Amino acid sequence: MLSTMARTYAEQLELAARVTEPAIRRAIEAVDLPPGSHGLDAGCGIGTHALWLAETTGGKVTGLDIDGDNLAVARKKAKRRSPADRIDFVEGSIFKLPFDDDSFDWSWCADALWPVVVPDPIAALQDISRVVKPGGAIAILFWTNQILLPGYPQLEARLNQAFATHTHYLKIGEPSRHHLRALGWLRSVGLQNPQAHSFLAEYQAPLADEIRESLGFCFSMFWDDLKTQMSEEDWAEYRRICSPESEDFILNSPDYYCALTYTIFHARVPGK
Repeated sequence: MLSTMARTYAEQLELAARVTEPAIRRAIEAVDLPPGSHGLDAGCGIGTHALWLAETTGGKVTGLDIDGDNLAVARKKAKRRSPADRIDFVEGSIFKLPFDDDSFDWSWCADALWPVVVPDPIAALQDISRVVKPGGAIAILFWTNQILLPGYPQLEARLNQAFATHTHYLKIGEPSRHHLRALGWLRSVGLQNPQAHSFLAEYQAPLADEIRESLGFCFSMFWDDLKTQMSEEDWAEYRRICSPESEDFILNSPDYYCALTYTIFHARVPGK
């Protein structure tokens, strides 16, 4: 398996999107976006969600990202898909959106408002609210959980604990800034009827080749940098079951099953 360091950031986003697609598509359906509407994908990355949003609504989507390399990939992806004429991409910051007030019918923002990474997610939500029309939906999403090592719950728990300790964007001091408290963020900027829902992407053996590749990437993304945080015994066990070259590689098990969770928080801009 290639380490995350051996892949470009765009390639990493593509692998993650592949394995999380079922959860994201269910989340899109849950918001009930109006057919033919025009929405904003704030922090769109390589544009995968923008494409799915355009396909679902049959409307137009504007993707915004601060990374020009991400946008170059997004534009290439859009050209290969049927709704390409209904998608455009703009370079800019979610803290200072280059759009007029009430420009969009709704806004979508996935994995772009992690506290610590983003100094003030509430400030970003305020500007997102500014550009969405009265009555329009605002949705923010986070990858919130995963069960990837069936049969090894204690090892997976220790790996996840080491990941949480090691990863700066999970080091939240104030509980209200935790991403699963985002209902409070929505209320704080005056949005109405905030709701939260979680959706699964789940897989079982036999796995398609592209899903095997993406799940292997997930192992690497979460845990490959944790050697110094783990006991020698736990690290050896992790490598034994999570290395493709191992005869005990867990993705080869005929009984393999995993589940990944995305959580969406959404609310409405007050009507005038």
